[in-house]
Amino acid sequence: MFVEGNAASSVLGWISIACWIVVYSPQIIENYQLQSGEGLSLLFIYVWLLGDVCNLMGAVMAGLLPTVIILGVYYTLCDTVLLCQVYYYRWKRQAGRHVVPVHITGEVSEETCLITDGRSADPPERPELSITRIFVRYLAAVSFVSVTGVAAYCISNWLPSDDTPPALPDTKLDWHIQVIGWTSASAYLGARLPQIVKNFKTRCEGLAPGLFVFSILGNTTYALSIIAASRDADYLIRNASWLAGSGLTVFFDILVLSQFFYYGFVSGQRGWIDRVPV
Repeated sequence: MFVEGNAASSVLGWISIACWIVVYSPQIIENYQLQSGEGLSLLFIYVWLLGDVCNLMGAVMAGLLPTVIILGVYYTLCDTVLLCQVYYYRWKRQAGRHVVPVHITGEVSEETCLITDGRSADPPERPELSITRIFVRYLAAVSFVSVTGVAAYCISNWLPSDDTPPALPDTKLDWHIQVIGWTSASAYLGARLPQIVKNFKTRCEGLAPGLFVFSILGNTTYALSIIAASRDADYLIRNASWLAGSGLTVFFDILVLSQFFYYGFVSGQRGWIDRVPV
C-alpha cells in the first residue's frame, strides 16, 4: 500500500516540477516583450522570495522528498530573475537609454520610474483572443506539462536504482522546521495580497496569466504529492505548513485569474473600462 502511495507521490511530484519549470516563463517573456516589469508588485516578488528561501531551508532540514528540495532551489532562482528584470528595465529608463514601449494602465507610483516628460507611449496593438481560444491554449499547455511530468517519472523509474524498499515517512516533529515551514506558508499567502491590490490599479496589464495557471497546477500537485506519500496523521501534521502554503495559495491564484477575466473580458466588453487618459 505504501509503495503504491510512494509511486503516486512521485508522479505528482514530477508533474509539479514540470509546472514550476515553466511557471515563470510566461511572465519573464511578458516582461521582455514589454521591456518593463511594472505589472508585478515588488512586494509580491520579495515576499514570495522569502517564502521560497524558507521553503528550501525547511525542506533540507526536514529531509523531505527530493522533488520538494529541487522545487525550492528553482523557485529561488526564478524569483531572482524576475527581480533582475524589474530593476534592469527601470535602470534602462532612468539612464535614458530606452523608451518604454508600453504604458501600464494606472501605474504612476510604487517606486516606479516612468517617463516624466509629458509623453506616454501607447501600448502595442495585440490581437484580441476569444475566451474559448485562450482556454484551449492553456488547456493544451497544461496537458503537455502534465504529460511531461509523467514521462519524467517513467524515465526516472527506468534508470538503474537499488531495490531497497522506501522508508516510511518520518513523523518526528521538529519545532525549528515547523517555524520555518509556517513562515514560508505565511509568506506565500501574504505575497499575493499586494499583487491583488496592484491589479486594481494596473487592471492586470503587464501581468501574465500563465504564471498563475501553472502556479495553481503546481501547488495542487505539490500538496497532493505530500498527501499521497502517507496519510498518517502525525506525518500530515508535520507537513501541515507545506500543505497550507500550497493549498491555500491556490485560492489567491484563482482570485488573480478572476481579476484577469473581469478586466480583460467582462468589463472591457461591456464598456465599463475606458482607457486611462495620458
